[in-house]
Amino acid sequence: MSITYFISDLHLSADRKDISACLFRFLQTEALDADALYILGDLFEVWIGDDDITPFSESITNALKTLSVTVPIYFIHGNRDFAIRQAFAARAGMTILPEQHVIDLYGRKVLLMHGDELCTRDIEYQKFRKKSRSWWWPRLMLLLPLKTRQKIANNGRQTSKNNQKQLTAEIMDVTQSEVELAMQRHGVDLLIHGHTHRPKVHTFNLDNKLMKRIVLGDWYDQGSILIADKQHLSLANRVF
Repeated sequence: MSITYFISDLHLSADRKDISACLFRFLQTEALDADALYILGDLFEVWIGDDDITPFSESITNALKTLSVTVPIYFIHGNRDFAIRQAFAARAGMTILPEQHVIDLYGRKVLLMHGDELCTRDIEYQKFRKKSRSWWWPRLMLLLPLKTRQKIANNGRQTSKNNQKQLTAEIMDVTQSEVELAMQRHGVDLLIHGHTHRPKVHTFNLDNKLMKRIVLGDWYDQGSILIADKQHLSLANRVF
């Protein structure tokens, strides 16, 4: 049976071994029979550079690499792990895709993205996103010593948490007009993304066509997975 899996927002970290254990079970069982695995960003809680090699990060690298021998793994950067580069991707057996990428999913054109660029009402975050995805800022950051980057990342995470407390749910969600523009630009009627941590299948009409937007869930409490075969698309959870 042909099947493809989509996951995002795992936010893996050394202090949440339950999440990585859930991922390992998935990679060593269900994922083995997949046509492909797509990771749509925020695989890690934070990623400060491919040179930050730890026993924890290597355990993730090795698990992905083992699967990649038989199953293609594709990755789109998220807002927490946009610093992942080809060195880590090669070690993990992943192919890095553009931040907006169209695939042929069993005969259907589907747009994939992390989804943070759709949240345009969060103006301060979009300013940071523009800077962090520029050609110069990541290069500048990666020139800093590892400990300095760790300190910057920790401060940034705390600032982000404080800022989010002041934002409404509406501001942190996607902007519908941006969704429509992206789907029209790429000529698709199905969009799959993560980022908002609000798993749901949304349907709406656009230009007299039925459109569908599927939001992947996070992995803070359970493993959220989108399962796709030739007939169906279904969101599911894997218990820790």
